[in-house]
Amino acid sequence: MKHFCIAVTGVVAALVAGVSSGAGVAHADAWSDEVLARHNHARENYGAPPLTWNSDLYASTLQFARQCKFQASEAGGQYGENLYAGTSSTMGIHDAMRTWMNEGSKYNYSNPGLSAGTRHFTQVVWKSTTQVTAAIADCPAGTIYDQPSKFIVARYTPPGNLEGRFPQNVGRRV
Repeated sequence: MKHFCIAVTGVVAALVAGVSSGAGVAHADAWSDEVLARHNHARENYGAPPLTWNSDLYASTLQFARQCKFQASEAGGQYGENLYAGTSSTMGIHDAMRTWMNEGSKYNYSNPGLSAGTRHFTQVVWKSTTQVTAAIADCPAGTIYDQPSKFIVARYTPPGNLEGRFPQNVGRRV
């Protein structure tokens, strides 16, 4: 199975300007339940509080995923973003989370900061992030890969991966 992923970092200006809270009431469907469960289990292992579902971001996240273009969106600091794509017909959030969390073994706690090789992991476990939304889309052959694929877009508010804030936001595995 082929797969790859990308992350987008937030910017301090978005936090200063304010971010739409998107206060998500429990979003009771199998997809959002699984997204939350997998994120919260991973976060618990690093001392981060649980996330809630951001229903306000879901429609735009799904619309973006359905474009089947493996590139970062124009977040403008509104949210953090992790992307994942694969060609398995059974691919899901469990595959994306496994890949993103595997980056944790490469995170340098002696020199905390943004790294291309760990930025998905740090966004998932970022302690100041309080909400997540994620969407999955079926993509036709010739869009992301030569064969049909699935594309997952996860968005986080407030965004993580802010320079100077890694020591207090990326905990060690407990």
